[in-house]
Amino acid sequence: MSAREEASYEKTAYETLTVEERADRVVVTLRRPAARNAINTRMIAELHRVCEELEHTPKLLLLTGHGGVFAGGADIGELRRRGRDEALEGINSRLFERVRRLPLPTVAAVPGWALGGGAELAYACDVRLAGPNAVFGNPEPGLGILAAAGACWRLRELVGESVAKQVLLAGRVLDAPAALGCGLVLDVVAEDRLADEAHALLDRMARSSALALRLTKLVTDAQGAHPLADDLAQAVLFESPDKEERMTRFLEKQGGRA
Repeated sequence: MSAREEASYEKTAYETLTVEERADRVVVTLRRPAARNAINTRMIAELHRVCEELEHTPKLLLLTGHGGVFAGGADIGELRRRGRDEALEGINSRLFERVRRLPLPTVAAVPGWALGGGAELAYACDVRLAGPNAVFGNPEPGLGILAAAGACWRLRELVGESVAKQVLLAGRVLDAPAALGCGLVLDVVAEDRLADEAHALLDRMARSSALALRLTKLVTDAQGAHPLADDLAQAVLFESPDKEERMTRFLEKQGGRA
């Protein structure tokens, strides 16, 4: 096997994911049909591989699930075997935070169940689109644990303290209309159009400056660094050739008017 063939094989040899690389984006489908796409150790490792690629070569990310399900949770069999040391490793939380910190925007297209760790993975994405059968929930306390991979703080940031506590403490699940109503998802679209709408959203993002998107995401996610972070990011963008070209095209279209 040649080096090129070996590299190609390595990039496609996923057991729990389907990964499609395009010029400006990567499409990742969670694929464990026998387990409702539950997130296990193998999937965690493979998603880390995807993140490594996207950190090295930044692209937009579309994350979805196979078979009308996003992810039915983490693998309970594995969770039952984990103890204190595994909890301190942050096996799931470190991955989800890595997804959140990817350089360019991420979109989760959620066709159905997104529960437990599956919900937390969706929460880590920048934007979520839902199919009509989408359901978000965090039933971890019923299993004697807590939603420790980001939901306890990230969900509050996304939907507010009251709704977050309804989900985390009272066991409320958010169906598609409820998720839309509280701002968790951008839109609810028919399942047969979900992929197309997600790609249309990414197309709109791709028309923007990649550097501007990257710095906007960094500044938006920054904690307590404003307005310094805003000024520094803007300083970089003001010196970029892309900014000069885009504004020149805009002014030319406007006949020179601002």
